[in-house]
Amino acid sequence: MGDASRQAHWENVYTTKGENEVSWFQQSPAPSLELIVQAGATGNSAIIDIGGGASRLVDHLVELGFEDVTVLDLSDAALKAAKARLGVRADRVRWLVADATIWEPVMRYDIWHDRAAFHFLTDEKDRAAYIERLRRGLKIGGHAIIATFALDGPEKCSGLPVARYDSASLGQTLGTSFKLVHTQRHEHATPWDSRQIFQFSVFRRES
Repeated sequence: MGDASRQAHWENVYTTKGENEVSWFQQSPAPSLELIVQAGATGNSAIIDIGGGASRLVDHLVELGFEDVTVLDLSDAALKAAKARLGVRADRVRWLVADATIWEPVMRYDIWHDRAAFHFLTDEKDRAAYIERLRRGLKIGGHAIIATFALDGPEKCSGLPVARYDSASLGQTLGTSFKLVHTQRHEHATPWDSRQIFQFSVFRRES
């Protein structure tokens, strides 16, 4: 899928469906929050949520006192929904409408969080472009928390094919610049109570 068609797909999703009408909706993003804390994040850590969309992770990060939070997503509509939900607190967050495969990071982050964005990159060139941005955007010693569908998870999401991973195959895909430090499976319940198996993997950026 090309950059323009990828953006059009997600803009359509977020303009035609409510926040809790998509399979990835979470009332509480507990696994992500736990792993961010485990990675040693403090109040002034620079955190970016890649493909954050209308996720409620940003609400919890702001509430917990994290002061340097960025949310990046292809869909302007998704980010507008998150901003509206946060109200005046939205001013405490950086919002980037961008494609993570072509975006140029202007700073380095302590925590790179991605729940269910990377697994949509089924083209090798797109994956390589994303990983290059990850290398540029994550500090040496920083942590990348990447959640994808597990090997026994769904083969499609939102009508699109996905690439499924375990921690070993994801680590091989990211390359030797990233060292696996933690992995865990998570069973996600969709709003209509079907089950999706995710694989959360935490990598430390090596020199």
